Amino acid sequence: MMNDLLLMQYKEILYKLARSKRIWDRRIAIVSTLHFVRCKNVVDALKIAEILLNDDEDLIHKATGWILREVGKRNITALKKFLKKHYKIMPRTMLRYAIERFPAEERNKYLLKSRETRY
Repeated sequence: MMNDLLLMQYKEILYKLARSKRIWDRRIAIVSTLHFVRCKNVVDALKIAEILLNDDEDLIHKATGWILREVGKRNITALKKFLKKHYKIMPRTMLRYAIERFPAEERNKYLLKSRETRY
């Protein structure tokens, strides 16, 4: 209970970390949202994922995609809404992780319509 209160009170720190120049700060920001996602509160995970959409680092793409996949396990509607808005600009690795649990036909539709990731 106390841990939950602390996390809710200080989650603004995650937004600051998500905008950091340091890769590890950004990675901590997105991975830390897993606590909220597990509590079925996906809003902050999606907002931070949006901040990280244009990140240049593959480790950030992987971590963000992983969290998006976890969002989908708890709230598939929220994930699909996020994907509808962003899948065309998402780094390919992030998109692949996010749609990993989708049926093959649905995964292929997203992948065929998305752009190639920039390297």
